[in-house]
Amino acid sequence: MNMPDPTPPDPAKPAAPSDAVAQALSLAIHRHRIAPGTKLGEDELAEIYGVSRTVIRAALQSLAHLRLVDIRRNRGAFVAQPSRQEAREVFEARELLEPRTARSAAAHAKPADIARLKRHIADEHAALAAADNGRAVHLSGLFHVEIARIAGQGTIAGFVETLIARSSLIVALYWHRESALCERHAHDALLRAIEQGDGPRAEDLMRSHLVDLHSALDLSHRSAPARSLKEALET
Repeated sequence: MNMPDPTPPDPAKPAAPSDAVAQALSLAIHRHRIAPGTKLGEDELAEIYGVSRTVIRAALQSLAHLRLVDIRRNRGAFVAQPSRQEAREVFEARELLEPRTARSAAAHAKPADIARLKRHIADEHAALAAADNGRAVHLSGLFHVEIARIAGQGTIAGFVETLIARSSLIVALYWHRESALCERHAHDALLRAIEQGDGPRAEDLMRSHLVDLHSALDLSHRSAPARSLKEALET
């Protein structure tokens, strides 16, 4: 969760090696290159990234704090696997929070904000056209996070970002139909409402959009593809 920091990091200062590894692994998880339940072996990751096991251990602890990784005593680290109950709770929470953030975003959006949202949609459409569904899911989540940030509600934006991170894992596990990806028209309509400053419409569109995403998941079974860690991270 990205919370306001009273002492922002110096942009000239390079990221710690563990932060760089954590960011790379987080992106691979969000883009579904690494399936939920995949074992994240310290030795294998150290070889892949060319760092020490101490660096890998710190990166995994960081991802565990974000609930993207589960660290199990005497067994190691694994990409998190949200349960069916958690999947329901995550989407129910999003359905409570995000419609109101969409309404607020419509009241606060500036031209630069609208331009960023348009770039998100363009990138998402390009990923879908290239059949890169994992990247499309990741970009879709960033679109929703950006709306929460535009709303100017830092605490809620942090909650939304965490929920969306879990949503990416949930989609990977409980994929049912392609509309589990945010549909092109849903995001386009949301953007228009926000750009026009129409808060009530933005709220209604976000609510119906999230209900549709929830219904696109099949919570009766898990369907995560099997892939080796080395193959996933080096291709």
